[in-house]
Amino acid sequence: MEENKDITIYDIAKKLNLATSTISRALKDHHSISAKTIKKVKEACAELGYRPNSLAAGLRSNKTQTIGVLVPTIDQPFLSSLISGIETTAKKSGYNILITQSGDSYQEEINMTQALYASRVSGIICSLGMGTRDTSHFQPFIDAKIPLVFVDRVPHDIDTYRVIIDNYAAGYKATKHLIDQGCSRIAHFYAGMEFGTLFSERKRGYLDALRAHNLPIEEDLIIKLESLVFTEGIKATNKLLDLKNPPDGIFSSVDIIAISAIQCAKKRGVKIPEELAIIGFNDDPISAIIDPGLSTISHPAFKMGQISAEKILNHLLLPKKENIKEITYLNTEVIIRESTKKS
Repeated sequence: MEENKDITIYDIAKKLNLATSTISRALKDHHSISAKTIKKVKEACAELGYRPNSLAAGLRSNKTQTIGVLVPTIDQPFLSSLISGIETTAKKSGYNILITQSGDSYQEEINMTQALYASRVSGIICSLGMGTRDTSHFQPFIDAKIPLVFVDRVPHDIDTYRVIIDNYAAGYKATKHLIDQGCSRIAHFYAGMEFGTLFSERKRGYLDALRAHNLPIEEDLIIKLESLVFTEGIKATNKLLDLKNPPDGIFSSVDIIAISAIQCAKKRGVKIPEELAIIGFNDDPISAIIDPGLSTISHPAFKMGQISAEKILNHLLLPKKENIKEITYLNTEVIIRESTKKS
């Protein structure tokens, strides 16, 4: 054999002077093949270094035993933990995952959905990008009755499986925690997703918590972020601290922005939490490392990934592969650290 040549069942058949169909059945432990032949075939495979091409087999059967995963990025702690939950569950059932990233780009999300569809994935799990403007690019999956699960960042116009937290309740809890610590002028940082509901629901919870406690809603304390990067948080915090009457509390819809707010405030000599209490969202690992430790909202990413994969796997066992409308909510809680401990 040539070096680096992919060994095929044709090579095994030639070596053993057997039909390729016999080799194929033997590799599947088919009842029509004797135990002696099965043993001989598997020994030859091991000797020659044969590896079955599961993708090619999947393409022939239209079942690739692969779950497609489309996320904005894999370098955020929440999303990497989500993917880990998906993969752990998928592997237990003999499925692989194919991970793609949209980079929060609408066009790239379209490109990646088309790539996943062409790869004939058995199902798809998606968290929408910030720039998504509509969800028509997911329609081929629905038409082909390929199970589709939206997780965390979900659209408002497709009724299918959704695995989410109650972002409204979480936003309310975060704001109420600041109020309970004595804050009366609470700012909010949120991201501007064009099509999803996640950040708008957290903002709605923030606004309703202020109303419920008779606190004013001040537009100059509500800042829409262009992107979820550290420098955006620095810019937004400086804008707040430059106000004639700056806030005494900040609820950030993501941890990385809250952490940048802590560092910016400290650099300007603002005492945390005495002069400015800050709470984030996600409970990223860095939240417990930053000084002072960041209070935040738990976000069960790994569990969300597990459940999302379970939805796909259970759906594939159904006798009828009709689209199912189902929402699964997971709980969140306030994790209190030094950044808000005024009292």
